[in-house]
Amino acid sequence: MKVAYRMGLHRLSSGQEGALQGTGRRSRARHLDMELVVMRPDGHPGEMGAHQYHQPLHPHSHKPSSSKNPGCFLSKAVCACLACGFLSLALLHLLCCSPAGNQRPAFSPLLSYINNTYSFVSSVPGAGGAKSCNYSEGQWVWAPGHARRYNGSQCDVKESHDCIRNGRPDTGYLDWRWQPAGGPSSCPLPAFDAGAFLSAVRGKHVAFIGDSMARNQAQSLVCLLSAAFPSRLLRRDEEKKHNFWRYAFPARDVTVSFYWTPFLVRATGKAEDESVPYSHVHLDQPGDRWAADAGTIDVAVLAAGHWLLNGAIYYSGGEVVGAHNAPAGLNYTGVGYARPLRMVYRKAVERLSSSESDGRPRTLVLATFSPAHFDGSPIDSPTACTRMEPYREGEKEVAWICKEVRDIVYDEAEAARARGASATRVEVLDVTKLATMRPDGHPGVYMNRDPFKHGVPDKIYSDCLHFCLPGPVDTFNEILLQILRKRR
Repeated sequence: MKVAYRMGLHRLSSGQEGALQGTGRRSRARHLDMELVVMRPDGHPGEMGAHQYHQPLHPHSHKPSSSKNPGCFLSKAVCACLACGFLSLALLHLLCCSPAGNQRPAFSPLLSYINNTYSFVSSVPGAGGAKSCNYSEGQWVWAPGHARRYNGSQCDVKESHDCIRNGRPDTGYLDWRWQPAGGPSSCPLPAFDAGAFLSAVRGKHVAFIGDSMARNQAQSLVCLLSAAFPSRLLRRDEEKKHNFWRYAFPARDVTVSFYWTPFLVRATGKAEDESVPYSHVHLDQPGDRWAADAGTIDVAVLAAGHWLLNGAIYYSGGEVVGAHNAPAGLNYTGVGYARPLRMVYRKAVERLSSSESDGRPRTLVLATFSPAHFDGSPIDSPTACTRMEPYREGEKEVAWICKEVRDIVYDEAEAARARGASATRVEVLDVTKLATMRPDGHPGVYMNRDPFKHGVPDKIYSDCLHFCLPGPVDTFNEILLQILRKRR
């Protein structure tokens, strides 16, 4: 055995220099001296396997073993559990804490699963005491292909919002992304991640309640999710299919609903039939359909404002309390739009917060005003909202009325936090600035199918309020995802 030992050393020393010089690099070779194992014949399993105890050869090292007091102070099961725990922590550290560029491709699916399933360990804006990003300020930057994430014709969007299907020839409006103030290094806004969103609302009911801009965002969300995960239509209003619907995403047991309630509270008249000149709005009664489902809603996105600028008669306790932009002959006291707007948001928040008896935490997201871009053109002008690029910083200011409506939303959110129970989380989805800067993202005349097929008409309706799908409204849901992933 000693001869073999020495031969090994000789071969190492004689072959080391020649073998390593050919590499062109400075290398070292060392021998691993295994002579110590000669002294431990007791370390082998032997015929009896792990149940046989042997003693070392050195007579002075012998200590009688005891079956009652084995050498390990913990049981084998406990040791195994501890080992598994340390290995799991090491793997998580390797996957989650390594720089993105150093992750091996083989780990990518596992890393994606961990990030999507356990989003609470991810580094997200506002989590763990980190400084939250202000998504309300920023600018649109050129990002080719950023918004080309789904086919509107394949995810059941409102036909008038499917601009590509309707023949819009320019698609540059899909090549921009919103960059929050501070730059991508200090305040990044990641592209929408369907898996992360569904994981953030796993087992929950997400409801969009409000006007057609709430529907625009709700349809955007369903399209973004359906592009990556199977979906199923559960329910839909048979007469007006876009006024109420509900989709299921079985992969995470998530449902997404839209409730057409342009005033958030119960309203009749024009709110139900646009041929009627004005609406009758009951400020003390939440919308019938969504209020009936309030106990099932875990995340509610509320969006209103546009309809309150139009003609309406307001009621409380069954009595008229005033009107706004109603026919002068009715001789009702003018109440403007600001006070009713505060009241409808407050009533909606109160109704959703009152459903806390089941102990489930709820998140209420109040969306700010997203303005139209008719800019003085009549609604039936073929030249309305024909701009093909976003406004640059300083080129367009947020209108005063948009600022006022936005401030009301912030005020009501703060008031709700002050009076609400701990189980209700109230957040603001501020989209006013980013929406103001996107006159190019509306359907315009392409709310109609092939509008210039027979030439340029003198008059044709244009949609300069809602956004094309896909389009800038997808950014609303990118921000919504960050809000939902943020820790309470």
